[in-house]
Amino acid sequence: MKHRYLIALGSNVRHHRYGRPRNVLAAALKAMKQAGLKVKRASAVFDSAPLGPSRRRYANAAAVVRTDLRPDELLACLERIQRDFGRRPGGCRWRARVLDLDIILWDGGPWVSPGLGVPHVEFRERLFVLRPAASIAPDWTDPITGLSLRHLLARLTRHRHPPR
Repeated sequence: MKHRYLIALGSNVRHHRYGRPRNVLAAALKAMKQAGLKVKRASAVFDSAPLGPSRRRYANAAAVVRTDLRPDELLACLERIQRDFGRRPGGCRWRARVLDLDIILWDGGPWVSPGLGVPHVEFRERLFVLRPAASIAPDWTDPITGLSLRHLLARLTRHRHPPR
């Protein structure tokens, strides 16, 4: 059975072969296709400020893919692609990285297994995930909140008036 997934892509380190982070994301989309994932839609690349100790700005994007893989199998596939791009497991959270691929949502509802939770636990508070994701899948609904990606983005970006 084919499943639909929303994948977040990020990079903030040059790659020896692909160059700038924007080019890394384009190459990662090709690698996903070569791995047998059907890339249905891909967002534009958005620049964003880093989280944590990294000082380098990120290039971020999102893709909707279709595959027969279960979430844990897809995670293993994405981790292989990351390793092929030079990413090593472990280390400091939010460090600079050549490629980061995260499963954000899938059409099967909530999924929890060792090392993986879908929906991604922090995606609702991350503009660098929601902006590209909402640009390609605005009506996709978060199974936990019942809110669409468009609505989650609006909540995150609306201007709030200071208390009186």
